[in-house]
Amino acid sequence: MERTVDVQVAKDLLEKGHLYLDVRTVEEYNKGHVENALNVPYMFLTPEGRVKNPDFLAQVTSILKKEDHIVVACNSGGRGLRACVDLLNAGFEHVNNMGGGYSAWVDSGFAGEKPPEELKIACKFRG
Repeated sequence: MERTVDVQVAKDLLEKGHLYLDVRTVEEYNKGHVENALNVPYMFLTPEGRVKNPDFLAQVTSILKKEDHIVVACNSGGRGLRACVDLLNAGFEHVNNMGGGYSAWVDSGFAGEKPPEELKIACKFRG
């Protein structure tokens, strides 16, 4: 079963060596991300709207092992939750969804590399 944790718990898990899987688009990731994050988009932005990445599981499997301890996050929580379900169904054993996503991480003051005002603007388009 997928487990959703808040950003403080997620931060503690990362400090203990859990890996951070950022499932936002490359464009979102490039605006700001958690240090040492691995980026595999769960969805792509297309002219028709958001489309699920058909190679998501294959791409994750190429960089992570099924026994790795993983914190999954998107921008606000929705994609991360769906990504966790897919990963668990694919046999990944230790998957946590970061509730509130990267927006909550920024709001908690954990994104130290950029001024919060700048990050809040980048996160304005929450989805």
